[in-house]
Amino acid sequence: MRVGNARTAATEWVMKFASRENWFRGAYFSGSTVGLPDDQELSAASDIDVVVVTAEKEPPLKLGKFVFQGALLEITYLSWNEFASFEEILSSYHLAGSFRMDTIIIDPTGHLRQLQTQVSQHFAEREWVERRCENARQKVENGLRAIDISAPLHDRVTSWLFPTAVMTHVLLVAALRNPTVRLRYLAAREVLTEYGHASLYPELLELLGCTHLTPQRVEHHLNELARTFDAAAAVATTPFFFSTDITASARSIAIDGSLDLIHSGNHHEAIFWIVATFARCHKILAADAPPELQHSLVPAFEAMVADLGINSAQDLRHRSEDGIQFLPRLWKTTEAIMNANPGIVAK
Repeated sequence: MRVGNARTAATEWVMKFASRENWFRGAYFSGSTVGLPDDQELSAASDIDVVVVTAEKEPPLKLGKFVFQGALLEITYLSWNEFASFEEILSSYHLAGSFRMDTIIIDPTGHLRQLQTQVSQHFAEREWVERRCENARQKVENGLRAIDISAPLHDRVTSWLFPTAVMTHVLLVAALRNPTVRLRYLAAREVLTEYGHASLYPELLELLGCTHLTPQRVEHHLNELARTFDAAAAVATTPFFFSTDITASARSIAIDGSLDLIHSGNHHEAIFWIVATFARCHKILAADAPPELQHSLVPAFEAMVADLGINSAQDLRHRSEDGIQFLPRLWKTTEAIMNANPGIVAK
């Protein structure tokens, strides 16, 4: 399916369903497909991300991934309160990228259009780029300092993995690139190479703990993940914000997309999403699976985590401290990228 056809399907879903709700305040495209031309073929390992803005202060759990008219959509709800001013959006690395260009699907109040115009005018100014980089850097530090080592293994791993991986987003934001989710390490490697800082990339992988892993070993872990994924998808009933990432419809992203990375020589770049998905599957299994099924699948996850050098809560604490100690070096490179980026302008 071409990107344009998938966008048309997403627009039709918004118009047919979300736009008729009393709380509806607008919708826009987000995620990795923003900026792609309509005639580009959409990868089977990609979806169309749509943000639906709601008047409710506490938006409902995201609707997540599902297929509509042949397109894999991912619907996220955000509260109207997050869109109070263009300055707040410009300071948020999570929100600003979607407003860099016209991604708006429908805007009944006109407010989103006004914000998009203002954000696009100031997006590349050094002041706002620095604020977004700091927003991402602070997310790393806060996350690494908040790990609860008494939590179950899958929660501990998640609480370490995601802030560690947000280090890539700090660099991507400095390069004015989309802070993509699943492919963040691949994108960060491209940025570091482009700006002459390729030597930093192995250090990012070392913080993840995967530099020694061979393609064969990573594919082994992916095969174990596939078995765990199918088991978790079959028993899942408890709603989590990521629940629709662990479904038959999303299998092409988590499993097939990771296999594509491995076979293209990017096995280290596949590790982040393999581990993230492993941990999420075990979150589901802990909530919904019979104990015997849950316990039968734990060794494969433990082997994956052990291959990253994490065998105890103390290991996880040390890895978090290593990440925090790395932040000054990360920031120095981030500033160098901003200084060299011709797309960044003075106010």
